[in-house]
Amino acid sequence: MAANSRLTIATHALAWLALAQRRGQEILTSDQVAASVNTNPVIIRRSLGDLRRAGLVEVRHGANAGWSLARGPERITLLEVYDAVDPQPPFGLHHTEPNLECPVGRGIQPALKGIYGRVQQVMRRELAETSIADVLRDTLES
Repeated sequence: MAANSRLTIATHALAWLALAQRRGQEILTSDQVAASVNTNPVIIRRSLGDLRRAGLVEVRHGANAGWSLARGPERITLLEVYDAVDPQPPFGLHHTEPNLECPVGRGIQPALKGIYGRVQQVMRRELAETSIADVLRDTLES
């Protein structure tokens, strides 16, 4: 099972936009962001489009086209980024109903729903307490 990297790519893009802003470059193209992430600009445009719809970035068209943060990096939380690019729960249950005549099949989904719900609450709380500015600071210290 492959891990979903949408949150990582979006966070990387926002941290790069924040660093560019700090350095006096307010706008970056999707090609510039893609070069930092080392991926295709189409993937970056898709991610930045999700972030734009969530109000986290702005896009400028025409001359001097590109992307910029919609607000300061200290005011953008990873929870907002997560909700913008990957609103699915981190864990899923069976795709088909388990055998309800089996004692494990009968009780596994209610048991896991509780566990997964608690894990998701902790995850969301941690993401809410972490800003793009925090990520950029930790990145530059590494």
